[in-house]
Amino acid sequence: MTLQRRDFFKIAAAGSAVLVAGKATASTESTSADFSDNFGVLVDTVACIGCRKCEWACNDQNHLPTQELKAFEDKSVFARHRRPDKSAYTVVNQYPDPDEPDKKFAIKVQCMHCNAPACASACIVGALEKQKEGPVTYDAWKCIGCRYCMVACPFQIPAYEYDNALDPVVRKCTFCYERITSEGKKPACVAICPNEALTFAKRGELIQLARERILAQPDKYEHHIYGEHEIGGTGWMYLAGAPFTTTELPTLTSEPIPPRTEKIQHAVFKGFVPPVALYGLLALGMYTFNERKKKVAREEDRHES
Repeated sequence: MTLQRRDFFKIAAAGSAVLVAGKATASTESTSADFSDNFGVLVDTVACIGCRKCEWACNDQNHLPTQELKAFEDKSVFARHRRPDKSAYTVVNQYPDPDEPDKKFAIKVQCMHCNAPACASACIVGALEKQKEGPVTYDAWKCIGCRYCMVACPFQIPAYEYDNALDPVVRKCTFCYERITSEGKKPACVAICPNEALTFAKRGELIQLARERILAQPDKYEHHIYGEHEIGGTGWMYLAGAPFTTTELPTLTSEPIPPRTEKIQHAVFKGFVPPVALYGLLALGMYTFNERKKKVAREEDRHES
């Protein structure tokens, strides 16, 4: 009999306590690690022309619903603010220049692939995982649909397939993980960018590049690399021509989120039955009850015949 994804409850119940205890060590290690050699992307919003080719490339790479490339030349979408969702892992929006109201900058948003990802810390079954190369990947088979990752993410990125009643999953930018690790290619959005607004490299190299651009044109850029330190650092970092408070990127401290949230999480798990184990017991109870009902029904049918 094939094991269904939702049957993971039964397996997770047996090892949930070990899983939760182990995550504390993993999280502590991640917040103190050096991420200079991790893959990352520098997003230069001053250089971005808002062509939206990155949106098309992302949709095409991830087999998401899309249109012909020419359709993405439509700039009327900038009239409203958009967010990544289950059918679009990245979107381009605009933000204003406070000194020149008629001037607009374009900004691409997607999963930030944090150094210490809150989503992975919040996931009680390890469906979200920080890879050694840098990307935060998602394993749909493990996911139990609790959506804790959506609550934990300070950038509000993970999206859920609410309209998929049978087997919903969480959706977000994959950082083209197989493409960059197995095929040695750039992420699809970076590869198609015509104005070098997206630069793919090791994180340490990107920070150095960003500093050089700021030093070379100090009047052109804000003297701040967003993502260098925010919540422990992110894989995707940004340069801007106006204060980041005018963009949609949230104002965050340099303190990583997992050490704070896990103190609460582990206190709960220490004194109570872990939710995964509870769900597993409930699932097992429901399964047993249904099997008994079927057995009774079969016996009644035999007596009637």
